[in-house]
Amino acid sequence: MYKKINNIIFDKKFKFLKKYLKKNIFTNIILLLDVNTKNKCLNLILKKINFLKNYKIIIIKSGEKYKNINTCIKIWEKLISFKIDKNSIIINIGGGVITDIGGFISSLFKRGIKFINIPTTLLGMIDASIGGKNGINFKNLKNEIGIIKNPILIIINYLFIKTLPKKEIFSGLGELLKYGLIFNKKYWYFLKKINFNNYNDINWNKIIYKAVFIKNKIVNKDPEEILGFRKILNFGHTIGHAIESFFLYKKKYISHGKSISLGMLCESWISKKINNLKNKEYIEIYNEIIKYYKIIKIKEKYFNKIINFIKNDKKNYNNNIYFCLLKKIGKCSFNKKVNKDLILMSLKNMNKIYYFKKKKKNDKR
Repeated sequence: MYKKINNIIFDKKFKFLKKYLKKNIFTNIILLLDVNTKNKCLNLILKKINFLKNYKIIIIKSGEKYKNINTCIKIWEKLISFKIDKNSIIINIGGGVITDIGGFISSLFKRGIKFINIPTTLLGMIDASIGGKNGINFKNLKNEIGIIKNPILIIINYLFIKTLPKKEIFSGLGELLKYGLIFNKKYWYFLKKINFNNYNDINWNKIIYKAVFIKNKIVNKDPEEILGFRKILNFGHTIGHAIESFFLYKKKYISHGKSISLGMLCESWISKKINNLKNKEYIEIYNEIIKYYKIIKIKEKYFNKIINFIKNDKKNYNNNIYFCLLKKIGKCSFNKKVNKDLILMSLKNMNKIYYFKKKKKNDKR
């Protein structure tokens, strides 16, 4: 049997997916994958939906740097060559890049055709595929162009976790920690008891189900982000996305989980300064983050570049920079105005942690 949260199906054997595709007659079924999911995940899915006869496959290159308009154009050209009509469906099989770009191209092609997300990474399962936010990067700006449109189904299969390398696990871990910090203190302490360095020995079912439940609950309170409450999901993302965009600009890549965790570190420090987060809780957050992520040193000469990326954040308005900040572990505020000087101080504080950790490591030697 499978569990269900709204349109999110926990389907270990793809029974629900098989039933859905047999029940609904689509003119065309298109499977969108990247190189990695083609190699590691495609056969597993095809074995379960082997009744399909007339499906088509589109493969794109793997990686965040390919989540751009050029890749979209190539996909749309393929869809046109396949003579895809409005009664077709696209199944996006992959991590956050695939579900983001797949939802985006589906929502715009012929003014919108149906799509299903099958996330194959931890980040995809708990965050990227849920909530209807689809988009691409533009001019090194993260998710600058996009649309809110929900997939018909999201199929979550825990078996894909076994196909993931450590870097992909840790790319999703930052978002798991975020859910506890912004909304559910019990979940934070539940996660703290787990040693994610031993990720192969972990029972992921409960971890992922609870994370999906939390995100779905937040999204349902404010689906279109009109009330503002949904913005709390952006905790750690204002600075985190700017760091991620900065490294894209430098033609380097750090994982989403790492950049968001560094963002959470900076934004927890800002929360302590202006939102009454207790120092004791800041230290607790700091200790949990550095347990899994190495601090990156960013030279001060690049800080203004980071600020420029932050100025493009979607939460900003009237030339003011707005953050989601913690009141305490498990409770988050949104629309908190933060000035440039405080942001710079948070980045300097991150560099201090870097030097402190480095010195401590050398002293041990």
